[in-house]
Amino acid sequence: MIRLAVVSGKGGTGKTMVTAGLAALSRCLQILADCDVEAANLELLLSARGGYTSPFEGMETAVIDPEKCWGCGRCAELCRFGAITVGNDGVAVCEPRDCEGCGLCERVCPNGGVSLIPRISGAVLWSSTEYGPLSHARLNPGSGNSGLLVQTVKRQVENRAGTAELLLIDGPPGTGCPLISTVSGTDAVLVVTEPSLSGLHDLRRVVGVCRRFGPRVLALINRWDLDPEISAKIEEECAALGVSVIGRIPFDPAVIEAVRAGRPVTGTDSSAARALAGCWETLKGELALSCDRERRSPS
Repeated sequence: MIRLAVVSGKGGTGKTMVTAGLAALSRCLQILADCDVEAANLELLLSARGGYTSPFEGMETAVIDPEKCWGCGRCAELCRFGAITVGNDGVAVCEPRDCEGCGLCERVCPNGGVSLIPRISGAVLWSSTEYGPLSHARLNPGSGNSGLLVQTVKRQVENRAGTAELLLIDGPPGTGCPLISTVSGTDAVLVVTEPSLSGLHDLRRVVGVCRRFGPRVLALINRWDLDPEISAKIEEECAALGVSVIGRIPFDPAVIEAVRAGRPVTGTDSSAARALAGCWETLKGELALSCDRERRSPS
C-alpha cells in the first residue's frame, strides 16, 4: 500500500480541497484518513456517512479524594498551571480544564489523596464515503495530545486497510507534532503551497521537517496565477531543494462553489478541475500507481 500525505506549511492553501479532488479522481483501491484532527473537514467534502465511533483518551487529569486530603496545600503550591485550589473547607480541588496531567500533584501528596484518571478528549470515527472508507477524528475544543490522536487515526487505518493499494491522508498545516505524526511512516508527501511570501517561507520549513522521516516530497502550487512571479520563485526553490512540482492549479470561483456545496471540485467542468486532473496523472506517474479500475472498498 502506498501511503501519501497531503500537507501544507500554513493554513489556507487549499490542502483539503486538493485531497478531496485526488480521492475523487483516483481509481485505486483506496482508504482515506483525515489527520488534521484539530480542524477535520475532509468528511464535509466527501459526504461521509455513519460508521463506528470510539472515545479518544488524551491527557490524564488529576482527581483529589476529599477523604484523604489533609488540606496542606502542597499540590496547589506546586501546580504551575494553577489547576488546584484549596477551598474554605480546607479540601483541595482540581479544575480539569486547567489540568495538564503532569502528575506532580500525585507525587507530592503526603497522604496519597491524588490520582490521575483518563480524560475523554475527543472521538475517533470510521465512516463510509463514495470514494472509500474514511478514518477521522474530532478533538474536543481546548484538548491536547493532537499528535497522539493522529497516531490513533492512522492505527485504525492500518488495522482495517485490508488489500488497499493507496492510503490518502489529509494532513495538518504547520510543522508541529501533528505533522510529524502524520508523515512518519509515509511513502510520499505532497506539499500544497500558494504564491505568497509566507507560502514560500513555510514551504521550506515543511519540506525540511518531512525529509527527516524519509518520504519522497512533492509540491503543488494552488492559485498560482494570483502572483505568477512568486509562483516562479516557488518552482525555483523546489528545484533547488530537489522537490518535483507536479502541477499548478489556477484561481477558480468554481472551487468556492464546490466547497459550499460539499463536494470535490473535480465534479465540475472548470479550469481548476482540469488542472487537478492533470496533477493526478502526474502524481500517478511519480508514485508508479497503475491502478485504473472501478472503485470498490478494501476488504
